[in-house]
Amino acid sequence: MWSIIILIFLSIVSYLLTDELIPKIKNLFINAGLFGIDLCKVSKEKIPEAIGVVSGCVFLVTIFMFIPIVFGNDLMDRGNFPHNEFAELLAALLSICCMLLLGFADDVLNLKWRYKLLLPTVASLPLLVVYYVNFNSTTFIVPIPLRHFFGNSVNIGFLYYIYMGMLAVFCTNAINILAGINGLEVGQSAIIAMSIIIFDIIELRGDQFKAHSFSLHIMIPYLATTLALLKHNWYPSKVFVGDTFCYVSGMTFAVVAILSHFSKTVLLFFLPQIINFVYSVPQLFHIIPCPRHRLPKYSAETDLLYPSKTVILKKDMNMLHKYILQVLTLFRLVDKQEDDGCIVINNMTLINLFLIKLGPMSEVRLTSSLLVFQILCTCIAFIVRYPMASYFY
Repeated sequence: MWSIIILIFLSIVSYLLTDELIPKIKNLFINAGLFGIDLCKVSKEKIPEAIGVVSGCVFLVTIFMFIPIVFGNDLMDRGNFPHNEFAELLAALLSICCMLLLGFADDVLNLKWRYKLLLPTVASLPLLVVYYVNFNSTTFIVPIPLRHFFGNSVNIGFLYYIYMGMLAVFCTNAINILAGINGLEVGQSAIIAMSIIIFDIIELRGDQFKAHSFSLHIMIPYLATTLALLKHNWYPSKVFVGDTFCYVSGMTFAVVAILSHFSKTVLLFFLPQIINFVYSVPQLFHIIPCPRHRLPKYSAETDLLYPSKTVILKKDMNMLHKYILQVLTLFRLVDKQEDDGCIVINNMTLINLFLIKLGPMSEVRLTSSLLVFQILCTCIAFIVRYPMASYFY
């Protein structure tokens, strides 16, 4: 209990430090050429990018400082030192450090998408090795309706490690593709972090006390630094967080999901990101043309955002294109317009879908609407996790 109180105090300090550092060092990023222009504003002011590296560094330093506190008593008794728990924490920090480095490299070098998929896989290797050494549990419980066919549990062996590696890849990139407007990346990450913290607090009374304590030790300082970053990234944004923040956030969520053994619950908190990913699949895999930026279209006259469009040439269409468009049109998931020789549809992101369903709106209202949707999905996740779970397990 005392360790959590000390951690909260350190997290408050980390919030204040992050809040103080960002405005003081943002000119260093601009002078180094790490800046961008907000495409959803009239102003062409230079805005520093990759500021997520600041909150990421403060977050890691906070956990480093907390290590002697959480393991302080155990250091006095080396014979009973919890080496497994210590190895888990070090592996978690190593994976997050790797993503901080690789994410900043992506912001500086602007890496291609194939490398964005490879980097989280490499960074997750320390997690998988520690999981293999400490647990090596690759069995999952079969839902009650399927037990007649598969039994009470199934051991999937090496496939479980592939699943965990893919989880790290998904968490990092899912936040990255649901982005582009002020405050959205940081806001959704803060809500996911708060959801995990609430889940940990609920579960502390159960038999997985150590696992959820481990999760809290990581998520509390992460949330503090994220809220400080959100203050500067909220509309009108004074800084851009870059891929660095998305990578660090995704790996942090993957760390607690894997090492605290509640990966399915974490995926429930990613429901909007899953919807956005599934909706974006035709463009992500270039079945339908995918422009470099799928941001909403900004109108300076009305100061509102409108759905951005992509063009499909009819001469290039095949049966797969036609089938996908038929399904999307049937469920009213696209705004389709036919012209001479081409079909114009909206870019397939959850952001553009909100603009189609709710109409043009200001950037701050759009961000707020998406974050409210994230909160509603969190409520659904808790309903699935608790009242409904008893019908399946």
